Amino acid sequence: MVWYGVGKADVKLSDLQSWRLFITIKNNQIHFPTTKNQHTKMAQQVAIIAAPTMGNLIPAVEFATHLINHHHHHHHRRISVAILLISMPQWPLNHHYIQSHTSTEHIRFIHLHPLHPPNQCDSIVDLISLHIENHKHIVEETLKTLPSLAGVFVDMFCTSVIDVAADLDIPCYLFFASPATYLGFVLHLATLPAAESLDSAADLTVPSFANSVPVTVLPSYCIKRTELGYSKFVRHALRYKETKGIVVNTFKELEPYALDSLSSDKYPGLPPVYPVGPIIDHVGPAKWHSNRSSHEKIMEWLDRQPSRSVVFLCFGSMGSLGRAQVREIATGLERAGFRFLWALREPGKEKLELPKDYEEVGESLFPAGFIDRTAKMGLVSGWAPQVSVLAHEAIGGFVSHCGWNSILESIWYGVPIATWPLYAEQQLNAFEMVNELGLSVELRLDSRDGGGDLVLAEELERGVRELMMDGGDGELIRKKVKEMSEKAKKALMENGSSFQAMDDLINDVLLSND
Repeated sequence: MVWYGVGKADVKLSDLQSWRLFITIKNNQIHFPTTKNQHTKMAQQVAIIAAPTMGNLIPAVEFATHLINHHHHHHHRRISVAILLISMPQWPLNHHYIQSHTSTEHIRFIHLHPLHPPNQCDSIVDLISLHIENHKHIVEETLKTLPSLAGVFVDMFCTSVIDVAADLDIPCYLFFASPATYLGFVLHLATLPAAESLDSAADLTVPSFANSVPVTVLPSYCIKRTELGYSKFVRHALRYKETKGIVVNTFKELEPYALDSLSSDKYPGLPPVYPVGPIIDHVGPAKWHSNRSSHEKIMEWLDRQPSRSVVFLCFGSMGSLGRAQVREIATGLERAGFRFLWALREPGKEKLELPKDYEEVGESLFPAGFIDRTAKMGLVSGWAPQVSVLAHEAIGGFVSHCGWNSILESIWYGVPIATWPLYAEQQLNAFEMVNELGLSVELRLDSRDGGGDLVLAEELERGVRELMMDGGDGELIRKKVKEMSEKAKKALMENGSSFQAMDDLINDVLLSND
């Protein structure tokens, strides 16, 4: 089998010559091998069900691909996967993603009978959790129709399905698409002090973090508990121990402290944890997003830029910026003086409405004359194909909301991050990347979506300069990110840590059904 260099973060061939590889990596893309003369024995099947959000769906679908392509020790045993999809038509991006998938020989997409999402929910987590719970009877009837079912994988918001698996006597596993530090945090949630007694200057001890965790970087739901669904997070986390194993989208070399803590007596009664990442969608929305013309325009613009000269600003499928913040960013980017690509999205107008592209990215959004003055150095777009952008040689840095999928993508492609968390567990992710791992530039750790606290132009200017300039802490971080990129790729190859974890997981799933 031929193996290939991996672009920005080449793994030395001399390190790998004795290995028969599980994968090949070409142009930073994973290529799974095909095998011949496989036994015709019927595949055992597993089912996967994930919350209908981009941050949960995408890694769940990619996890399915990794499962079915993992042949080591299993040449005579095939696993097929049924992915149960819950519809959320009022979120168009999610809807496009779900509708874009068609079944193959080894992965079936089963669109569950659509139900109307619940009304009058206080938070997105309440909405998602209740919507999934309302599908329990449909999930049960669907699982009953699947032959040779060896296990069910549920994500962090689908714990109501644990009951269904138990009733059908099917082993149930948790697929956790966030970092190991955050898994440790949510398992610790029930022991947190009451919101009103949280001293904003205090630090907390969380077993999965090596450092004390400042209260200022706790997820917003820990502070605004009623309005943001704190009790739902606690209830979900309390059920994780009921599963047979926990699959985490991380790798041992990235989060050794957190992973060690999860297998220690700090978390008694926790089932085995399998770090099988990084699980990344290397094609990204370019294959299914409706705005193809924007994709082509962005990639053509990047092709004209020098290597590692562009800073990319993007805040995820749920991230958006109000007009006052847009002006601060524009001023900061212009002062910093680096080329930039800026994916700019507008907050939803209704409660629980997801962001969308600004209807017009015109002069009125920005400081007077900004578009003309930066015409040769920058491009402002709406939606941007994040993975394709991060893979491009022109990108030198990434101002990110620190969603875990985005962090893994940036590590894979060797692009350092400046942290600007907005929602979910992103403040904790930013804290981990800066304080625990030393892999990111600190722009902000405690910024919040809708928090009213603007990131000022001078803050952004400083962060971008540190991220992009030669010398100083930024250069050290770039070096560490490139080293971690090499480790990420090795983890997925035969004898790699994630390869072994996937092997152990598949053994557990198959052996429990022999």
